[in-house]
Amino acid sequence: MTKEEVDPKQWSSWRWQLRHRITKLEQLKEYLELTKEEEEGIEAINGKGLGLNVTPYFLSLLAKDNSTAVRKTIIPHISETVVKDYEMRDPLGEERASPVPGLVHRYPDRVLLLITDTCAMYCRYCTRRRLVGHKEKAMTWSKFSDVVSYIREHEEIRDVLVSGGDPLILENERLEKILKALYAIQHVEIIRIGTKVPVTLPQRITPSLCNMLKQFHPLFVNINFIHPKEITPEVKLACDRLSRAGIPLGSQTVLLRGVNDDADTMKKLMHELLKIRVKPYYIYSCDRVSGTSHFRTSLSKGIEIMEKLRGWTSGLAVPTFVADTSGGGGKVPVMPNYIVSQDSKKIVLRNYKGKEFVYYEEKV
Repeated sequence: MTKEEVDPKQWSSWRWQLRHRITKLEQLKEYLELTKEEEEGIEAINGKGLGLNVTPYFLSLLAKDNSTAVRKTIIPHISETVVKDYEMRDPLGEERASPVPGLVHRYPDRVLLLITDTCAMYCRYCTRRRLVGHKEKAMTWSKFSDVVSYIREHEEIRDVLVSGGDPLILENERLEKILKALYAIQHVEIIRIGTKVPVTLPQRITPSLCNMLKQFHPLFVNINFIHPKEITPEVKLACDRLSRAGIPLGSQTVLLRGVNDDADTMKKLMHELLKIRVKPYYIYSCDRVSGTSHFRTSLSKGIEIMEKLRGWTSGLAVPTFVADTSGGGGKVPVMPNYIVSQDSKKIVLRNYKGKEFVYYEEKV
């Protein structure tokens, strides 16, 4: 189905979009001309892993042929069946850092809450493909009570990142109950929501959702953006509604080979994000999750892109490039080396144009 073929009221309904997600090869072939590798990929992962799942809205953004960069992030490919010996089911070691089911406590003062395994759309580079989409269920209230008890008992926790799956898939009432329970814990200072729903299902960002969310300041929303083509009028409206509710928005972008691994595309994305009041936050090196080697670039490629951002555009448009280290080591910033030399008296710095400047160390 296309937007033109559907009643506008239905098309603008997020529940309609979810009910009509494309999940089967036969459905997809009605709308796209698939390559042999895509057909083989869909058949190979059928019932065995992270399946095909795309909203009609997002499918409408893809070209019929195989020319759209974002298409690679949505349509399964036979390359996903290739698993390198260094790839892992749980590359970030989340399960080892999980004191209670659904909660990851890796960093000293913050925790990650995996509240659901459901997303509006399944991204082919997904780090949590071991969890996402297998049952399409939210965490039970019993398990959530265990999470709340753990956080309450650990007073060092001041920051809770609610993720999944995608928490904005939940109905308003359920999400409200979760946020209320978390903010009822005295030492929880901020809550963050990690989501791609404003991109894949912008219809979900309704006035009623935003009115509910604005009860819970300070609340931050980090959105997974990959490519400038994702920023449509519908996405702009969704982000505008969240911003008008007083919610600071940040972007998290995964560096993907053949999708956004060039400086021009990345700079364009960062500029477009700022225009819709989304602060570029992180660019991630693609995690070493099983079946994603065709997406990964070298760290050197990420450093090269950062060198073409820093100094060449406003600092607001320059995110931090990080590698989320395998096995649970956490995020490590990876940056160009701007220090040419250093001794006890001076530091020689290189600027974005390659010119060198001497800074003399102050005596303390």
